[in-house]
Amino acid sequence: MDIAGKTAVVTGAAVGIGRAIAVRLGAAGAMVVVADLDAAGGEQTRRLIGPTARFVRVDMRDDEAVRALMACQPQILVNNAGGGAVLRPCFPDASVERWTASLEVNLRAPMLATHLAIPGMRAAGGGAVVNIGSTAGVGSGSHVSPEYSAAKAALIRFTTTLRDLDGVRVNCVVPDWVATPRGIRERAALPPAERGPALVPLEAVTDAVVGFLTDESLTGRVVLLEREAEPRWLN
Repeated sequence: MDIAGKTAVVTGAAVGIGRAIAVRLGAAGAMVVVADLDAAGGEQTRRLIGPTARFVRVDMRDDEAVRALMACQPQILVNNAGGGAVLRPCFPDASVERWTASLEVNLRAPMLATHLAIPGMRAAGGGAVVNIGSTAGVGSGSHVSPEYSAAKAALIRFTTTLRDLDGVRVNCVVPDWVATPRGIRERAALPPAERGPALVPLEAVTDAVVGFLTDESLTGRVVLLEREAEPRWLN
């Protein structure tokens, strides 16, 4: 796929990974829809991209808001919005409403956005979806936020089940702790003995997204980006 001239929706694009992806796609010539609940951050991302971008304030847990967002019929969808790994309390101490909200934003929202994007992508001759997962969803160990890790694990499996989807390619990038401004601050605040390897560069994430978008042979694939390691396929 040639990114230039395509309409690309990037959710959770006000800061961090989402902003980096949105800016990268804008630099490649895409008409970027910056989608986020954070209006100030979203507008800043829009300004960084320039006149080919617009900001849409959206709560990805609101079905009607997601439907309105996807009415632009993008050829590219990056499901990046998520989070909740560091919120307290977590399951089972959190209320049902609290931990269900994490499932809604980390799993249901990308599923709904993908569902709504598919008809327009097919009508346009094809499209591509990239889901942004997390290493919290990989493996069998414990995790501080069970609802977050469960949602991210399900997002990976959701991706692989769509390998044979007609007309639309769906892939997933699964990064470890990424060198966003927040990630850098949080790592620096740890005692040196607890910091571990260097964080995953933002460029590694954006490279993986662009790779999935441009390589039309890739579908239903999952790539793992670990700290100080080469990218590797999970399937």
